[in-house]
Amino acid sequence: MMRSIVIGLMAGMLLAAGCGEKEKPYGQEPLVFLPGTASQTWAVAPALNLSGQKQVDPLLQADLLFAQLQQVKGLTVVPVNRVIEVYAALHIARVESEQQASLVCQSLGCDALVVPTVTLFDAYAPPKMGAALQWFPRGSGKPQAGIDPRELARQAAPKADELLPVEGRFVQVADVYDAANGTIRQKVLDYAEGRNDPQGPLGAKEYFVSMDRFGGFVYHDMIVKLLRKIEQRADLNGH
Repeated sequence: MMRSIVIGLMAGMLLAAGCGEKEKPYGQEPLVFLPGTASQTWAVAPALNLSGQKQVDPLLQADLLFAQLQQVKGLTVVPVNRVIEVYAALHIARVESEQQASLVCQSLGCDALVVPTVTLFDAYAPPKMGAALQWFPRGSGKPQAGIDPRELARQAAPKADELLPVEGRFVQVADVYDAANGTIRQKVLDYAEGRNDPQGPLGAKEYFVSMDRFGGFVYHDMIVKLLRKIEQRADLNGH
């Protein structure tokens, strides 16, 4: 009986090896882990569009970020529609202060709010995209007792072409990704390994012709940078 099992395993390995000669297998996606030992729940806000391009869909960009955050081990993600409902309840169109972000987190019962911003958007090959992520931990800028949440919505807003100031407990990362750059192209190909269909007509090239695919890569890379910066700040460890 044992011999037949061994033979069966060997036959299966040989069959797999034979198939490997004809079909390129999927690669292995690198895992991304949340810093710290405790799990977290983050919410994704609608994206801000500072690119000047009307084709940028704030909700689609938020969904692309949501999909990438869901792949982070130890992280539960609240979708953008839930955040929009809270925005409507607070009578705000966007988060304009750490106090407002804290209110959104309290309303959703989450640990942090992530606000994406698109700063550059060029879908023509080779694609280019600039983006920023702002991470607001729950409790940062916590409003004083007795303050009407709607009063916060009437606070002075930053200019439309500016991100929030860098002061405070929130963490921000920003970068520009140009697929014409050799280093960026290689990073895209590394990201595509294990994610694209190796038998598809485009293969990894799909990430250079589809702006949604390229945007997914951008948000993945920015999430990694954001997590590193958060780890450095030790916000998740309570320091």
